[in-house]
Amino acid sequence: MTKEELKNRTKLYALSVARLVLKLPYNIVNKNYSDQCNRSASSTAANYRAALRAKSTADFINKFKIVEEELDESIFFLEMIEEINPSLKNEIEVLYKEGNEILSIIVASLNTLRRNQTQTKK
Repeated sequence: MTKEELKNRTKLYALSVARLVLKLPYNIVNKNYSDQCNRSASSTAANYRAALRAKSTADFINKFKIVEEELDESIFFLEMIEEINPSLKNEIEVLYKEGNEILSIIVASLNTLRRNQTQTKK
């Protein structure tokens, strides 16, 4: 997957989460969980874009770690939203799966970057 493809995929993930949030019935729990989920999903996409503009490998790794954290947080809040809104389980599971797939790509990339950085220092 190219950088542009992953940039697009993180953006589509954020938009899909936003569309889910718009469908949730209004109550205090949905409001809180959906706000957090929407922020972290959009932060995933924004921070990935920022990582692509990193000034060094170390800067890139640091920004990429933020992407990992934000994405993991959005997955957690999707789980919480599903618990409160079981009627949306199928739709949420699609987002959950996509989030985990992107997270796997990010983690694998981080591991490769760290390994390469360690080998370069030797």
